[in-house]
Amino acid sequence: MSRSDVALAIAFLAPYGALFGAFAVYPIGYALWMGSKPSLYADLLADPLYLRSLFNTLLFVGVGVNVKLFLALLLSGFFMRPQRWIKLLLVVYLLPWMLPAVQACISIRWMLAGEDALVDRALAVAFGVDGPIWFNHWWLALGANIVAYVWKWMPFWTVIFLAGRMAIPRDVCDAATVDGADGCRRFVHLTFPLLANLYLVCTLLSTMWTMGEFTTVYFVSGGAPVWTTEVLATLAFHYAFDAANPALGVAAAISVLPLLVPLVIALMRALHTRVVQL
Repeated sequence: MSRSDVALAIAFLAPYGALFGAFAVYPIGYALWMGSKPSLYADLLADPLYLRSLFNTLLFVGVGVNVKLFLALLLSGFFMRPQRWIKLLLVVYLLPWMLPAVQACISIRWMLAGEDALVDRALAVAFGVDGPIWFNHWWLALGANIVAYVWKWMPFWTVIFLAGRMAIPRDVCDAATVDGADGCRRFVHLTFPLLANLYLVCTLLSTMWTMGEFTTVYFVSGGAPVWTTEVLATLAFHYAFDAANPALGVAAAISVLPLLVPLVIALMRALHTRVVQL
């Protein structure tokens, strides 16, 4: 390249480089520097709220990701059917994913909060029973968070698996049908092995995103009852803003890295070792 070409390339790249450095490199580097003091992690381990939030995070991620992806995989087979009403139902099914996350989570909270809320009122009218006070019990509040998260994001992964199913050659499915394989056998011995790599990639991405999930927990349960359903993302927010200790908030957020990095490495190795030949 001539000097004029190099100068032109630098002129075009400089604004993007400046923005990337100002809004990505500098904030991340500064946050890592803030959370680099070992005393911060000693304070975290001494706080019972942190240990509970860590447990809630692992439970939220483990249950939420696996339930969401497994149901999405099954529903993708249902939406593969050619009937017109199923295609229309797919459009309705995608509505939760298209809704803004904050409004959707607030709506779910309103449906559960109070005796006159939608869910408890429906139980009283339909079955004549009083519904529980959802946010007064740890397991009910955490379950509400997980259900809201699965409901919000399952349509997205269903579309991903639907696209993966549509990429499977039709001849392979027809040959399995001719050989006498029913729907369950085709799923176990044909569909799932062919989608195994895609399933691992989705698990990897979903786990990474769910580790930092903030919106669902903050707007559905809000940590109720008495901060017992906090996850690391919401706890870091409270440390940084409510307790006016940003360094401790950053330390709480990045403390999940020793758990996340080995998981990512294990999934990537599993992805590279699984090769499916059509």
